[in-house]
Amino acid sequence: MPLHFELVTPARLVRSDDVYMVVVPGTEGEEGVLEGHAPFMTTMRDGTVRIYKTDGAVPEEIRVSGGFAEVGDNGLTILAERVEG
Repeated sequence: MPLHFELVTPARLVRSDDVYMVVVPGTEGEEGVLEGHAPFMTTMRDGTVRIYKTDGAVPEEIRVSGGFAEVGDNGLTILAERVEG
């Protein structure tokens, strides 16, 4: 079963997709999120979000600046201050 992932900024919805895994650049370190991950919320540092569409796939990389990441019943939502690209 896939992980529902959304990446948003104050200005727009950047991405909404079902994926295999997302690696988040948290302030406490990188965190890999798969479907069924325990709920949590973390602040993010400037860095790269890596999105794996399928198991073993080459990740898509999106640079972000600051924000928050939250895992809940609806999947993973990243609220980034800014997205590059």
